[in-house]
Amino acid sequence: MERFTISLDAALAAEFDALVAQRGYQNRSEAVRDLIRAAIGAAHAEAPESGHCVAALSYVYNHHERALAERLTDRSHAHHDLTVAALHTHLDHAHCLEAVVLKGPTAAVRRFADSLTAERGVRHGQLNLIPLEAERHAHDAHGEAHVHAKPSC
Repeated sequence: MERFTISLDAALAAEFDALVAQRGYQNRSEAVRDLIRAAIGAAHAEAPESGHCVAALSYVYNHHERALAERLTDRSHAHHDLTVAALHTHLDHAHCLEAVVLKGPTAAVRRFADSLTAERGVRHGQLNLIPLEAERHAHDAHGEAHVHAKPSC
């Protein structure tokens, strides 16, 4: 484990301590590690063609919008290779929330998410993308090599 020292002015330190307490961290170090992981993950996710990722896409849409539900379903079926799971819930008489877990090449996941949230009638679209790196394992129970994907930071 490496150590480093940072200096904060009193007001920023107080705000950070409040955040640490609010989120239930045991100490400042855990909070700083999470902030660093998030920043590194965001930098990796922004890089063009940055490998593979897992992502959560959520969006709200008005199902009364002409043919919108059908267009969204058609897009999802066209990208079934990226979709791991989906949750659909009704918020009120007109609005639905969908949360979709995606996994695959980062550029393809981003394009698919953008295409869904760009549809007329879709509101509040948000993509939370986590870069993955391959972790190679020597052999499984059948003697074959296999690969696991783990978060890259």
